[in-house]
Amino acid sequence: MTRIALFDLDHTLIPIDSDHAWGEFTIQRGWVDPVAFKRQNDAFYAQYQAGTLDVHDYVRFATQSICQRGATESIAAHADFMRAIVQNSLRESALELVRAHQRAGDLVVIVTATNEFVTRPIATAFGVDELIAVELERDTSVGGTGWFTGGIRGVPSFREGKVTRVEQWLRMRGQDWGDVHTTFYSDSMNDLPLLERADVAVATNPDDRLRALARERGWRILDLF
Repeated sequence: MTRIALFDLDHTLIPIDSDHAWGEFTIQRGWVDPVAFKRQNDAFYAQYQAGTLDVHDYVRFATQSICQRGATESIAAHADFMRAIVQNSLRESALELVRAHQRAGDLVVIVTATNEFVTRPIATAFGVDELIAVELERDTSVGGTGWFTGGIRGVPSFREGKVTRVEQWLRMRGQDWGDVHTTFYSDSMNDLPLLERADVAVATNPDDRLRALARERGWRILDLF
């Protein structure tokens, strides 16, 4: 039986919300109106925490600047983002937890509601090849840019969508839930569907609601930060 360690990313493996931090970084870079963008970015983040976020609206908002700037400039900016923000957010406790699963022969997968543009380099920094993130639609029309459009491709890996996306990923490997033993680490009640579906749920740096639920259900509580 394949043992799989599933990890949420933001506030689970890193002590920041990478999507929100990327938005703040684009403000510093002068890509967006600082007052209007920060107000809307903070509002979306509050909706996420409250469990009321419309992920399609948020992704259109969050990717607007990279859609406008294009691939070359956006990729270069993200490299700067990794150096300035993300590298300072990598904690040895989280890196070692991932490495411990890898040494044990477990397959490590990051499952995040943040989009693939923001998160792929972060997964690489953790030494994780398998990433299930919000996939972004690309302009594949004749004469199109081949770059992102602001839409979501397929099922977003958000809330119950994380369960769907893990199931799709398993099917691509010729497996289903009965063929694997899964452990899922997450900080958020937004991830309750996958926490309940996994064989082992670990409330990791949990918010107050998840911490209370974990105590009620006897789930392990892990504070990495």
